[in-house]
Amino acid sequence: MDDDARAHPDAAAEGTASRPDEPAGRAATGPAPSAAAPAGHAGAVVADRFDRVVWHDIYGQSAALRELAGELGERHVHSADLLTDAFLAAYKAAPRLREAAEMEHSRLVNHRVVAALLDSPGFAELHRETVGDPYAAAMAVLAQAGALRRMLDDARPDRDRDERADRARQGAGDAVTVGAEAPRQTGDEADGSDGSDEDGTAPGPAADAVRRTDGDAARRAAAGVGQALAAAVPGVPAAARGAVAKSAAGARKEAALMRAWGVGAGEQERMSFDERARLAERLRTGRLAEWAELIGRFRQMADGERARKVENATGELIGVTLGDDLSRVVPSELASLGLPELRAVFAARYAAGELMLYDSRGEQATGRGAVIACVDTSHSMYEAGPGGITREAWAKACALALLDQARQGGRDFVGIVFSAADKLRVFRFPADRPAGPDRVLDFAETFLGGGTSYQRPLTAACELLEEEFNDSARRRGDIVMLTDDDCGVTEEWMRGWNEAKRRLGFRVFGVGIGAPRVAAAGSVLEALCDNLRSVEDFTDVHAAADLFRVI
Repeated sequence: MDDDARAHPDAAAEGTASRPDEPAGRAATGPAPSAAAPAGHAGAVVADRFDRVVWHDIYGQSAALRELAGELGERHVHSADLLTDAFLAAYKAAPRLREAAEMEHSRLVNHRVVAALLDSPGFAELHRETVGDPYAAAMAVLAQAGALRRMLDDARPDRDRDERADRARQGAGDAVTVGAEAPRQTGDEADGSDGSDEDGTAPGPAADAVRRTDGDAARRAAAGVGQALAAAVPGVPAAARGAVAKSAAGARKEAALMRAWGVGAGEQERMSFDERARLAERLRTGRLAEWAELIGRFRQMADGERARKVENATGELIGVTLGDDLSRVVPSELASLGLPELRAVFAARYAAGELMLYDSRGEQATGRGAVIACVDTSHSMYEAGPGGITREAWAKACALALLDQARQGGRDFVGIVFSAADKLRVFRFPADRPAGPDRVLDFAETFLGGGTSYQRPLTAACELLEEEFNDSARRRGDIVMLTDDDCGVTEEWMRGWNEAKRRLGFRVFGVGIGAPRVAAAGSVLEALCDNLRSVEDFTDVHAAADLFRVI
């Protein structure tokens, strides 16, 4: 017994046609088919009730699928069943196609189309992206819409033959029913009985003759109309190959975009069909869409650097030094504690910071407050650098990687987009709340234009760290300045800046993007920052890799 027979014991689910104005696979109710003319299946792909629940759910969520069903319904009355089959072929882990002999004649065109899709060389690649994912499977169906239109148009003569065959088969069933009932009715009228013999059996010879004669005639008619059904529908295999290749490329690109922008599988599953479709469209057409690969590479690189980061632990031993860190005291110093007469000497050397300690080389992350990325979006940031990548794209990729860094460490993140003194936008991402993809995209796509001012964004960053300190007593935040321009600051402002750094204990990292002079000795950015680097080759994301080990 196949999946449908188990799921639908009354055989009504796939033995009857679905209406064109309802989702495919939903069976129309009606009398059971005659034994002389058994009804075939409406669905070409074997499925159970749970698969169909998934289809009905995604069909109800997607206005695009319903519009496509309505449009194709003008070409083919059973197009809703065709969409169901195309969806199930992409969604099921191991889609199984029925034998053509098991199908309703009017669905044989559907069977041919779905068979061509499954046999296409690129179907396995598409299936890897869509299996078990209702949204991806539905998007694959939508991507195949153009090819489905062409295939249905090419198959019009075959559909007409199929429908005539169905009508002939239905006529055969009606003829058999009438032939079987006619003798019984005659007998009832004659003697008032129920038409049975005395032993309770139906009249044999006359009724059997009628059934055999009418049934044979109907079967011959149906077979004559359906002889051409085994021939391939012209153009279907080629159109199917194109449709599968297109949908596979679209599914692969969308999956890559989601990964690049940090939208995880769990977050995607929580979205409705339309929400996920709108997000995918925004990712495909947004300001930084063409640099999605760079953004993904940066985030992956930051993940790798986080794994290598040394935090509150010693690194490689490189020698011996002097100090008072008891966790690194060499064993010979500790041995003196075993002699009472040397304990006073140990205490004196400890107080003076002259104990012999192991010296190590390693980086330690000391930041605990918010991570604040100040991203320059002046006109010059739109210029392309080496590799054709814009300075803005590089800066935004770095900022988004810092967002991931902050969230992994349970720290608040703030993105400050700035240009001239009167142009600034602040995007806050608290550690205790999800960073929704729409909000992240708003931050990444904001571009203000104009000139460059250091004082305005750095003052805003100081105020945010001051607020955090007052609210939660957290210090040691990190400010990262991403810019391609150098501009002056006033002495009075500089004094306030240094005082704020001392009081709040934050660090400042500077990244000069595509402009060596910005990070050169004597530049304003150098005076503002504790850690400064210049990135000129945008194609080498490892140029700033160490940034993610120390933040």
